Amino acid sequence: MSTEPVFAHDLPGYELVHAGKVRELYAPGPEAALPEGWAAEDLLLMVASDRISAYDHILSTPIPDKGEVLTRMSLWWFDQLADLAPHHVVATETPCVPEAVAGRAVLVKKLRMLPVECVARAHLTGGGLGEYQQSGTVSGLRLPAGLVDGSELPDPLFTPSTKAPAGEHDEPISYEQVRTLIGHPLARAARNLTVEILRRGHEIAAERGIIVADTKVEFGLEGVDAERELRTVTEEEIASGAVRIVLADEVLTPDSSRFWPAEGFAPGRQQPSFDKQYVRDWLTSEASGWDKNSDTPPPALPDEVVAGTRAKYVEAFERLTGESFR
Repeated sequence: MSTEPVFAHDLPGYELVHAGKVRELYAPGPEAALPEGWAAEDLLLMVASDRISAYDHILSTPIPDKGEVLTRMSLWWFDQLADLAPHHVVATETPCVPEAVAGRAVLVKKLRMLPVECVARAHLTGGGLGEYQQSGTVSGLRLPAGLVDGSELPDPLFTPSTKAPAGEHDEPISYEQVRTLIGHPLARAARNLTVEILRRGHEIAAERGIIVADTKVEFGLEGVDAERELRTVTEEEIASGAVRIVLADEVLTPDSSRFWPAEGFAPGRQQPSFDKQYVRDWLTSEASGWDKNSDTPPPALPDEVVAGTRAKYVEAFERLTGESFR
């Protein structure tokens, strides 16, 4: 099993413009096959790799089929959320998607992305739990006393963060800071949409025995050019559709959300999960021999951890969608 991550695909006719922790973005060139009525400058090819990240490191060991699981799951969720927000996907099949990345890539609209990670929480855990234990708040929002790891919150919380480059850590910010960054109309719309997406995801997943504890979504804008100050967008423009908030990147996947099995759920302890917690647990165990506070990169994952992680991603896809992955 390879231990070298693939950081870019060789795609003739496409130029790599960005490589993130998991996804790569390519600009289509003159030879690229495009949907009728679309121009190359209005589109990007988004490819989900099999890379996996943990503790702000891209691990050297890929998880087979992970990119395809994330892509197919996001496409399924885009359909479930279509009445809440439009999405960025233009084409999913060849020839508009190159054969070399078919199944793990989508052709998407080029958008003006909001410079904020939009996070909503239905349960208290992770970084939110750490803040709560220190101050009784999450993203500056006061919560009731006595909550424990896994406690369901009285109402879902919008807990945004910065967008950090690869290798750096997203930092929580307050809603007021989001308003300063992008203005009140966009901040309110992004907050409300994020919470509604979590609510819908939570309802649908609960029917399939999965708890969505929290999720992160990304939004882009149509109708706002690159030079315009985002704080100048008005309520009227959003209400009329002159400016549209579009759901982008991925949505409600094991990479962007915490999925817990409903059976056996018990607050007060760390929950088993369908996400990359499986990898995090091994990295912080004695078996890995790695100190996450050190400057050394994480070790390669053993075959059993790779297989177990792949199985978790596939199980989440199949339980949610009702489809067979293979």
